[in-house]
Amino acid sequence: MNREYHKWYSQRLGREMEILQFGHGGIPMLVFPSSMGRFFEYEDRGMVQAMQWQLDTGQAMLFCVDSVDRESWYNKGIHPADRVRRHVQYEEYLLKEVLPLMRARSGHHRVAVTGCSFGGYHCTNFALRHPECVHTCVSMSGAYDIKQFLGGYYDNECYFNNPVDFVPNTQDAWYLDQYRREIRWVFGAGEHDICLEENRRISGIFNAKGIPHWFDYWGLGAVHDWPLWQLMSKKYFS
Repeated sequence: MNREYHKWYSQRLGREMEILQFGHGGIPMLVFPSSMGRFFEYEDRGMVQAMQWQLDTGQAMLFCVDSVDRESWYNKGIHPADRVRRHVQYEEYLLKEVLPLMRARSGHHRVAVTGCSFGGYHCTNFALRHPECVHTCVSMSGAYDIKQFLGGYYDNECYFNNPVDFVPNTQDAWYLDQYRREIRWVFGAGEHDICLEENRRISGIFNAKGIPHWFDYWGLGAVHDWPLWQLMSKKYFS
């Protein structure tokens, strides 16, 4: 399996950022780590191995990015306005630095986005905010409400990074058409998953807006953990 390590200084974030790339061809997939996770998490947790066939046969490429969650949503040492501002800087890094790398390596303009747990928030929020860049969004046991990180503070930046708030109010025909026609949406959650209700909630919001999607409920005692997400990745990306 092709494995490449990328590292450079991001002017947008003011620090070095690291990426692991897996695979040599096929659909480029932007992989977000879970809460405060690192770029090597997907490999360490067996997710890359779970997709080995797709990677070896040139059907998919993974670009596993680092997070700045400790500097943004989880950083209680700064004002909530600065937390969301840091997240927006991270988004700019993805748009202006990571996506060009993915496009150059794959030859594809639109990408797939995916993540587990808080990575599910990241991939869903990114796809909703930039649907012109995304053709597939697979969220595994994600949560979609960031108000828990804001201590009661709320501004426009917070609102437009909180899918459970801005999607119900979206009226823009261009965005809705992109959501409905251009993106394959998958929301998976387990029977005993701590984020099961969050996925039912986002599914209800998508239903109300007429956005086709797949809410996939896993029974048989499935819980919020990596063994479930390994099975999900095999199913959703086969």
